[in-house]
Amino acid sequence: MAFRRSLYKSPAQLRAMVEPGRITALALDAVRDLIAPGVTTGELDAAASAVIVAHGAESNFQLVRGYRHTTCVSVNDQVVHGIPGLRVLEAGDIVSIDAGAQFQGWNGDSAITVVVPGADEVPAVARRARLSEVTRGSLWAGIAALASASRVGEIGDAVQGYIERAAAADGAEYGILRDYVGHGIGRKMHEGPTVFNYRVADLGAEVKPGLCLAIEPMVTSGSDETFVEDDDWTVTTVDGSDGAHWEHSIAVHENGIWVLTAHDGGAADLAPYGVTPVPLA
Repeated sequence: MAFRRSLYKSPAQLRAMVEPGRITALALDAVRDLIAPGVTTGELDAAASAVIVAHGAESNFQLVRGYRHTTCVSVNDQVVHGIPGLRVLEAGDIVSIDAGAQFQGWNGDSAITVVVPGADEVPAVARRARLSEVTRGSLWAGIAALASASRVGEIGDAVQGYIERAAAADGAEYGILRDYVGHGIGRKMHEGPTVFNYRVADLGAEVKPGLCLAIEPMVTSGSDETFVEDDDWTVTTVDGSDGAHWEHSIAVHENGIWVLTAHDGGAADLAPYGVTPVPLA
């Protein structure tokens, strides 16, 4: 009989997830501080790599077959899986950075989106900032739902509901990528269960202590239709609309939830939902 990895971790295993989450957050802090016009996407990647290595961890992205970078850096109409390199950032670009660290065999995974400063007068900047805000808000709506959910599928309902309300309020179109989803995380960066960013009929796995998830809405300012570029990695919108990507890794334990890749465990962003994260003891 084949061995099936459990979706649920022991309290000791959950505690082992704290440090890789913290290191991942620090790596993205370094990237965020560096983002400016004239900086290359490769320089962002190097900054994340330096932090991860300095903390005795390794890039879990580099453990993915065929990928040799520490981060994915996606610019403008690139939504996810952009390859860092020589591309120079320009004021007003919208940039999504996805990174992860593996420490002592356990993984963290997180993503942020930033609009490159210096072009506030450009109309596209306000639209891009709003796209990032909506995507980030949908992430926290999903995390808040996890705190009281019975099944994983309730997360996607909360994410989609948030985006639908934002679209109605803004009189705008937002697309939720359907082919790229969140996932469980632990000994591997990508584990079960699948975490959809939209409503599904099958609500999936039970939410109970020991569950660790990476929730990661990927949203566009237009159609959700995408294609993979010739590099076999970069996911780009067909209609040329902009993309945004936010992600956190979260642990469910006996006393509540804890956002592993947020320095405060998610306290500030969960407060409006009446959710108080509880550190892993």
